[in-house]
Amino acid sequence: MNLHHPFDDEDGDSLHEECGVFGAINVTGEAAATTALGLHALQHRGQEAAGITSFDGSQFYTRRGLGHVAENFSSAESIAELPGFMAAGHVRYSTTGGAGLRNVQPLYADLSTGGFAIAHNGNMSNAGTLREELVGKGAIFQSTSDTEVIIHLVATSRYPTMLDKLTDALRLVEGAYAIIVMTPRGMAACRDPLGIRPLQMGRMGDAVVFASETVAFDVVGAQFEREVEPGELIEVDFDGTIRTHRPFGNNPARPCIFEHVYFSRPDSIFGGRSVYEARKAIGTELANEAPCDADLVVPVPDSGVPAAIGYAQQSGLPFELGIIRSHYVGRTFIQPSDGARHSGVRRKHNANRGLVEGKRIVLIDDSIVRGTTSMKIVEMMRDAGATEVHFRVASPPTAHSCYYGVDTPERSKLLAARMELEPMREFIKADSLAFISIDGLYRAVGKESRDKACPQFCDACFTGDYPTRLTDVSRRDAASAQLSFPENETVDEPA
Repeated sequence: MNLHHPFDDEDGDSLHEECGVFGAINVTGEAAATTALGLHALQHRGQEAAGITSFDGSQFYTRRGLGHVAENFSSAESIAELPGFMAAGHVRYSTTGGAGLRNVQPLYADLSTGGFAIAHNGNMSNAGTLREELVGKGAIFQSTSDTEVIIHLVATSRYPTMLDKLTDALRLVEGAYAIIVMTPRGMAACRDPLGIRPLQMGRMGDAVVFASETVAFDVVGAQFEREVEPGELIEVDFDGTIRTHRPFGNNPARPCIFEHVYFSRPDSIFGGRSVYEARKAIGTELANEAPCDADLVVPVPDSGVPAAIGYAQQSGLPFELGIIRSHYVGRTFIQPSDGARHSGVRRKHNANRGLVEGKRIVLIDDSIVRGTTSMKIVEMMRDAGATEVHFRVASPPTAHSCYYGVDTPERSKLLAARMELEPMREFIKADSLAFISIDGLYRAVGKESRDKACPQFCDACFTGDYPTRLTDVSRRDAASAQLSFPENETVDEPA
């Protein structure tokens, strides 16, 4: 079950989570069991597949499977297949490379320096270009994941040590990544130079653990120490020695602001701030910017709940659960007709008619992507007897695609890229529609406003201000331009 966007997603009307990584070294007992627990806490970041690789001092072991963590790692037998005191794991939603077992991470390879396992959250915006170059030099790829590009870059690096090989490889990479690497000499964790993707470090006795979110530390009983800094590479040896390196210089950090809005669990800490408190503050700012004369504030569960609480508290309107979610409905199965298929929304959620009938409702959701899901929610409220339905969104309009690890539709299919505010309101059939401003969002997460000269976050999905080069996109656009005819140019018909 998708823990964030539980409404029907038959038409791809959601921002799919990126991926989640977890690593543990020097664990007394089974590192794989600790890693499986950590992945459970990160399940919301990817429900398509899960994998764990372990190391016992002499050999690497890997188990990967499609589906949830519990489907693959809940039995004693599955953990017994992964002995050792070091392990790394990954939960996945396919952003680059598509679905299939061959793309499930961690990916493993035997290199000249020994075994090499990698778990990666993020997207490389020049992976296609690097892949073509590597294939041209004779590289043979076993997957279609951009993560395998890193393995080949490490394998072909001429530097002598593994640290230097990994650094050399990552210097060629553009885009976003948070990676955990295992070798026969220990574990390394690294975050991209702008810190777009999150990575945290913790302690569990003598063990060192890394995770995409701090909530994973709570689950395994580890103490959160600090964030892995943007561009930082941390080595941990089997004797417990920790070395930190900054091979990419010091750049202004640009972490993904959508971690605050949607991706991280509310009980996580991101950028030194409680995600739950940040989302409540977003609701507060939204109430100040877009007040509404209404009777009830209703969240779209579950992602809209904290913002709705903040909106209700600031506006003085009652907060009510006007939509009830079923916790016992899994993925929407194939239905025999469109009408039955669309009933998937009502199988997962139902309007609380006794509350909303005859009321003016303010609906709070985290985002609008294509708009079709928002339309269904508004329709559900009207069918339950709501006299007015006002839609408030806890993020600015999503008008640009993400190339850093979030699976967004192409820009032409984003509602905010095609329409201004009033046509959007008409499309979802709400009585009013408002989004939080970009400056309001920045205020909610602890900044005075967005610094246009040097934004403090990656907010490209809202502003189109991409913080890195987009080599693959530029090449694709250039190729498309060559295939099209210049404007006003005439083409002779064949004789």
